[in-house]
Amino acid sequence: MQQRDVVQEVRHALRALADPGRGAGAQAYLKSDMPSLGVRVPEVRRIVRQAAKEMRYSSPDELREDVLRLWREAEYREEWYAAIDMTGLRLVATDLGMLPVYEEIIRTGAWWDLVDGVSHRICALLKAHRGTMTATLLEWSTDPDLWIRRASITSQLGAKGATDTALLSAVILPNLPDNDFFIRKAIGWALREYSATDPDWVREFVGDHKASLSTLSLREAIRNLPEHKPPKRDLP
Repeated sequence: MQQRDVVQEVRHALRALADPGRGAGAQAYLKSDMPSLGVRVPEVRRIVRQAAKEMRYSSPDELREDVLRLWREAEYREEWYAAIDMTGLRLVATDLGMLPVYEEIIRTGAWWDLVDGVSHRICALLKAHRGTMTATLLEWSTDPDLWIRRASITSQLGAKGATDTALLSAVILPNLPDNDFFIRKAIGWALREYSATDPDWVREFVGDHKASLSTLSLREAIRNLPEHKPPKRDLP
């Protein structure tokens, strides 16, 4: 029986749904040199789910090979999105062997939509491999690559009660002096997200580092704290 070529199937399915007008708009919005087919994200995910279901990967290595092939040979941005979606399959959800794949995606993708696309994958690895991933994220937090640093800051989005606050603080602090918008936004985002779980911790962190937090980071961090939310207006 001939082996299925999932990468080719995904490519063909994406091209069949191409919308050139929407693609041009998406490329302009993302300020991307990589062209876009104009395929909506839910459709990309549906295509990946269907292809993976029919393939039934037998090993993490087999899946990783297809992810990297689709990523490295991509001609359209949706192929990058599809590669990221493939990393969400249960077979590799807690596989530490995916870490180099995520790092390659972050370093070569080098833009917010792609970097943030793997943040939950990194979070899953952190929950499953605390020691190894904590050391990695601490190292990433001072990396020369701003996107690697952003990934360290956003690595616990969605962790809620499982958030390691010592790690969250440790990856934010060395990035407080950074003037880059995407770093400042990530700091505020990470703090705002965690404020839903432990507002007191976020208040204390903000209070301790208010002089060092950028206006953007501070505004995002406190946005959802009850004392900073505007009161709801009663309907007449």
